[in-house]
Amino acid sequence: MVFRQLIHDDLGCASYLVGDEEFGVAAVVDPKLDIDEYLRLADYLGLRIVAIFETHNHADHVSGHGRLAAATGAPIYINRIANPEYEHVALEDGDEVAVGALKIRALHTPGHRPEHTCFLLIDDSRSGDPWAVLTGDTLFVGDVARADLAVDAEEGARGMFRSLHSKLLTLPDNVEIWPAHLGGSLCGGPGMDMKVSSTIGFEKANQSLLAIEDEDEFVEVSTRNLPDQPPNFASIVEVNRGPLVESVSEAPRLSPGQLEELMAAGTMVVDVRAPADFDRSHIPGAVAITITGAGFGTRLAWLAGTDSPVAFVGDTTEDGERAALLAAAINTAPAVGVLEGGFDAWVAEGRPVDSIEPVTVHELYERWQPDGGRLQVLDVREPSAWREGHIPGSVNMPYRLIDSIPEGIDPDRPVAAICGLGQRSAVAASLLKRYGASEVLHVVDGGVGTWRRAGWPVES
Repeated sequence: MVFRQLIHDDLGCASYLVGDEEFGVAAVVDPKLDIDEYLRLADYLGLRIVAIFETHNHADHVSGHGRLAAATGAPIYINRIANPEYEHVALEDGDEVAVGALKIRALHTPGHRPEHTCFLLIDDSRSGDPWAVLTGDTLFVGDVARADLAVDAEEGARGMFRSLHSKLLTLPDNVEIWPAHLGGSLCGGPGMDMKVSSTIGFEKANQSLLAIEDEDEFVEVSTRNLPDQPPNFASIVEVNRGPLVESVSEAPRLSPGQLEELMAAGTMVVDVRAPADFDRSHIPGAVAITITGAGFGTRLAWLAGTDSPVAFVGDTTEDGERAALLAAAINTAPAVGVLEGGFDAWVAEGRPVDSIEPVTVHELYERWQPDGGRLQVLDVREPSAWREGHIPGSVNMPYRLIDSIPEGIDPDRPVAAICGLGQRSAVAASLLKRYGASEVLHVVDGGVGTWRRAGWPVES
């Protein structure tokens, strides 16, 4: 048997290639938009992709099922009540599909979405018992999926409770859990682990939500602190339900002059270089969203939506093109272009640049004054984190909501943007600069937690 987990680090998604080496066949479960990795892996292993499975209509990323079906001719299997507009094989609870000696059994597990289906894996060459379950967006390592992306949160949570207790938790303790998301995904809660797999027994013994046996209590706890719904989620679901996306258009390559014209017409320029490079020098008005760490797609979705035209600038042309493909995966407006030659091409023509001052947490403390003083602090974490502890006198505005100078911030006085680790504050600092703050500081190499650990004043 062949089993491979493929992780989309930026979105915290996991997909799977499973199959039978002796028969030379494989299936892909929950494919991402960039399908090249599946094709390369199948070719390397000498396998033909003969089936594509979807656990549900995804709400956080555009699926690659259309592109993969076009490339391989494989049929797409999905639960009947998903109601897709494309040709597919409709699955019912308990249906089995053979991929060589591997059996893939559908388990209908509504909750995250009504059509959600997990897939049991049974290797007939070894045993008739299931050895693993692909839990999709139902059961994660350390948490369960959120239940408010298709129906009312309470209704979804009740479905989730019943799916867990009547289906997944009745499996033998030694059955392995392989989820569709890892820690950091918007489809789960704060308990999600970065660990890639677990077992039914371990999660039953160690996950607090699974220990709740009363349905009403489970609903109350699991819906108590749901975060804001993922950006673009409704439009992404419709793309995944609709006619197949069989290709992705390449973003045009732009000269510096063409990029300048687009900026004058209202195009948002997103600089995907490392935050330190952006701070040192960047195109005036550009927004810093790096692709050097996880979360690029999520941050872009919050700021760009589905209508705003976007152009990308990287260290190289290829960096910009990679960003454009990630943008397509979260269904933002199609990229109007990427700067050919990267940021250096802009500098080479002597065009204007701007900069932001980076400061460490210690340097921020040295310049901060308990009575307020001239320096302002903008805390760009979520309100729940800010309430738990923040620098006295700081103003709270999550980075994703900044569309002007925040209330309480004087654009003519210095303002330092701070978060937890420094990446969200990089985005926020660039937005402050974009909207007219005269002197912006980006707090790097740590954040409010670093401040707290140093023993400096904190309010809650």
